[in-house]
Amino acid sequence: MGSRIGAAVARAASEGRAAVVPYVVAGYPDRRASVEAALGAVRGGADVVELGLPFSDPLADGPVIQGAAAAALRAGATVDGFLRAA
Repeated sequence: MGSRIGAAVARAASEGRAAVVPYVVAGYPDRRASVEAALGAVRGGADVVELGLPFSDPLADGPVIQGAAAAALRAGATVDGFLRAA
């Protein structure tokens, strides 16, 4: 684990709780909204936010993430947009 992620997980553990790590698909429903969702998660107390890069074949991710990734790609999500959002 990266040192910042490890520190966040360790902090949560020291507080006797699981770390809160929401997953946000970058570009869903659009880039601005996904950035706002990630920032909202942080403001709401998330320990870490995982920002997911949408791709065309997320078979192992389940139907909700598959749908969000497909919608993000249809809306024009790109690797460059992902990096700008991050």
